Amino acid sequence: MLNKFTIDDATINQRTYQLNLGPQHPSTHGVMHFLLTLDGEVVVACEPIIGYSHRGHEKMAENRTYEQYLPNPARMDYLSGMIFNHGYCQAVEKLCGIEVPRRAEFIRVITSELNRIASHFIGAMDFVMGLGAITPFVYGWDDREQILDLLERIGGSRLTYSYGRFGGVRNDIDQEFYDGTRRFIDRLRGRLKDYHDLITGNIIFIKRSEKVGVITRETALEFGVTGPTLRGSGVKYDVRKNEPYSIYPEFKFEIPTREEGDCLARYLVRMAELEQSLNIIEQALDHLPPGPVRAKVPQFITPPEGDCYFAFESARGAVGFYIVSDGSRIPYRIKVRSPSFSNLFVMSKICPGHFLADVIAIFGSIDVTVPEIDR
Repeated sequence: MLNKFTIDDATINQRTYQLNLGPQHPSTHGVMHFLLTLDGEVVVACEPIIGYSHRGHEKMAENRTYEQYLPNPARMDYLSGMIFNHGYCQAVEKLCGIEVPRRAEFIRVITSELNRIASHFIGAMDFVMGLGAITPFVYGWDDREQILDLLERIGGSRLTYSYGRFGGVRNDIDQEFYDGTRRFIDRLRGRLKDYHDLITGNIIFIKRSEKVGVITRETALEFGVTGPTLRGSGVKYDVRKNEPYSIYPEFKFEIPTREEGDCLARYLVRMAELEQSLNIIEQALDHLPPGPVRAKVPQFITPPEGDCYFAFESARGAVGFYIVSDGSRIPYRIKVRSPSFSNLFVMSKICPGHFLADVIAIFGSIDVTVPEIDR
């Protein structure tokens, strides 16, 4: 997309000034800082500045056993905590050659997709709230609470989960979780129309998001963008389909995409993914097999010398855990490829030419989790 305004170098030198957006939390969805160069209210340059909440999660792995490190992944992306927790377990299982019981794989998929829905509610509704619409956020928070109640019942936590275990999950689901998940599926399917009536058809929302922050297919691939942000630019890539893992190949689901690449497209992709996650959960519940939920593994995991890379799809895109083992109970090195880092820095390319208010819309539509960047 062409910039809304074109400014020559001479004008930049005479008329521009710099504005710090952040690192306060409102509108920047965390401790995020943008150094904006403006001409009036028109963005000339946008520089994302990170590092305000760095906690050294990757470095912590070098002085903790594999078991002691279990709580850390969920704290990298607290909105996709269950997905990150399971992803770390699967990476270690790949390194050790541990086979997971089928029932545990089904439970992992069910809980991960519930977590994906909860995350998308925050991502989509927080984006809309950044544009001034508070009511949809309250609706989304209400539905998200239903999911947190379900996950708290089996995992004991509502945000940063340690439900996964090497070889399976901590404990089996009970009948109340099963029935509650069924009720939630029916509830959300009945409420999706309300969301579209409230948001998607709203002319103010359309004017603030349509043709704003366009990420072309080429730009998305150049910056390594993944997740709904990539699929909103017309690239049909999802790790669950393109690099299948767990039992995802056994389920029928679509990968929603849009060709426009703007803020509206990214929102519509996330809303469509809610329905696909419901379909996956329903299929998993329909075919949930009996059996154990955890393989018999040593009390202390000691992988052989070597390394492995495991990729999975979080709510924000492709995540990769690269683990190097020296044969001891403590990882030699863990490196994480997180989607928010690549997704964030595409803003330096697409923000120039837009209004200052559009920066809030663009950032909200990309749905970045800052602690995932500042690992």
